[in-house]
Amino acid sequence: MDAESSASQPKIPRFTHFKGKLIKFVILLVLIALIIAGMIFKAYTIIPPGHRGTVVQLGAVSSRILSEGFHFKVPFIQEIIPMDVRMQKIESDHETSSKDLQVVHATVAVNYSLDPEKVNVLYQNIPDYASNVVTPEIRESLKSVIAQYTAEELVSKRAEVSAKVKDVLREKLSNYYMILHEVNLTELKFSDQFDQAIEQKQIAEQQALKAKLDLQRVQVEAQQKLEQAKAEAEALKIQKDYVTPELVKLRQVEAQLEAIKKWDGKLPAVNGSNVFPFINMDGSGFGTQTP
Repeated sequence: MDAESSASQPKIPRFTHFKGKLIKFVILLVLIALIIAGMIFKAYTIIPPGHRGTVVQLGAVSSRILSEGFHFKVPFIQEIIPMDVRMQKIESDHETSSKDLQVVHATVAVNYSLDPEKVNVLYQNIPDYASNVVTPEIRESLKSVIAQYTAEELVSKRAEVSAKVKDVLREKLSNYYMILHEVNLTELKFSDQFDQAIEQKQIAEQQALKAKLDLQRVQVEAQQKLEQAKAEAEALKIQKDYVTPELVKLRQVEAQLEAIKKWDGKLPAVNGSNVFPFINMDGSGFGTQTP
């Protein structure tokens, strides 16, 4: 029975197994060929960190923007332009004039970056954006702000000037899909004549301040002397009011008693007749008197 059933079943030809293996082999060869062709014709691109890829297809800028990493592209049809979206720095020197027509040499450092979502539009309109947009806009922003201040104000209000330049430049760069991060006025130079004038003014101000302090010191000393004189006069007035005729007589008696205490018991030697010693009770002590 088993032998008959097995004999009745159709046998699978070996060609079927070979066909299946052949198909797999062909698929593998196609994949290998695609990989080799991709490597030869560079059908892929890698966007480095801090960049975005602008897709140019048959000479036209596409709305598609590639992020960082590995991407496929169509050889001979698509071109990928990497755009740096990291923070970039431009430092430039500019010459302009202040409000009082003083020549100002300014060095400014600007940190900015490209808008990652608009790099294709920027590439399509302004490929060389650093020299065609950023530097000219820095110059115009600096001129417009510095013209609002005198040369002395530029020195004393440097932080305020820098903040104003930043506000003006931020608005200008945003029109070109750029993001402004920081603006620093690293150096401000003026003419030699102006520097000398500033130095002389500072010396004059220091001298004026010293004279003012000296005057204040003299005034304080004079006030102290006046107060001291007033105090002494007040003390004398009090003493005068305190001294009475009775007090004067008392002091005279006390002086005479003190003189008696110091007397050694000897009368003073006198010459001549009709002379005798006496005790002066008005406080003048011993003396002689001629009758």
